[in-house]
Amino acid sequence: MNWLDAILLGLLQGLTEFLPVSSSAHLRIFGDLVGSADPGAAFTAITQLGTETAVLIVFWKDIVRIIGRWARALPVVPTDRRLPSSDPDARMGWMIIVGSIPIAVLGLLLEDWIDSSFRNLWITVGMLALFGILLGAADRLCRQTQTLDAMTWRDAVLFGLAQAMALIPGVSRSGGTITMGRLLGYTREAAARYSFLLAMPAVFASGLYKVVKVVAGGESVDAGPTAVATVIAFGVGWACIIWFLKLISTKSYMPFVWYRIVLALVVAVLLLTGVLDAGGASPVALAQAAGALA
Repeated sequence: MNWLDAILLGLLQGLTEFLPVSSSAHLRIFGDLVGSADPGAAFTAITQLGTETAVLIVFWKDIVRIIGRWARALPVVPTDRRLPSSDPDARMGWMIIVGSIPIAVLGLLLEDWIDSSFRNLWITVGMLALFGILLGAADRLCRQTQTLDAMTWRDAVLFGLAQAMALIPGVSRSGGTITMGRLLGYTREAAARYSFLLAMPAVFASGLYKVVKVVAGGESVDAGPTAVATVIAFGVGWACIIWFLKLISTKSYMPFVWYRIVLALVVAVLLLTGVLDAGGASPVALAQAAGALA
């Protein structure tokens, strides 16, 4: 990977990480188009550290408050200083922990498929279209009444399972969780806010895990270009978070739905004409992975 490719991919990561369009799909597709081939799961995970650092800064006060009040509600805290477990911020801390479990478990179990088979571009095309349609249907048909204060344990698990689907490029971490939130009746703002908070443990853990593997020699990336891409992704991602939260307060998700469908069609044409190489294993990898977990 050269420096120009790194800059372009960093910009792309920052622009797409928080939108329901799948940043991993964009890096996979445009990595081929700019001539650097598939940048790989390690590159994707490490550059996501940049965008999640932007989340950390934007939501810093909320994160500090949630962690602090969650800690004060633990049983080890003396009774006279302990917060009730029903405290909204303490509950949110537990909801984030519970919601992070599915992606942690499945990420480890399916690591080989994530790094190879799931990166087949035909799988990406299918996921872009399918989850775009699901997002559009959920946003148009479902109510908008639930707030994060009313989140239940069932909802946290369902949000977590939706986030875990983003292990497959094309699904979108934010797209999956926002779609689930809309299906459960949460407002657009509530679904997006929880999506950002829920992503942090998983993305930081995944990115740092890949950094350790690179340092240990288990995987390889171009260190300099990857670092540049990560820094650029941070700056662009910061601006994109602020813009996105303002956008969804007044607009629907339909522009993103149509974008996903059009992108899926364009990539399918590029694959059929030989401009792009699908790479990885065939789409039956999804069925094989499901069978391995059964």
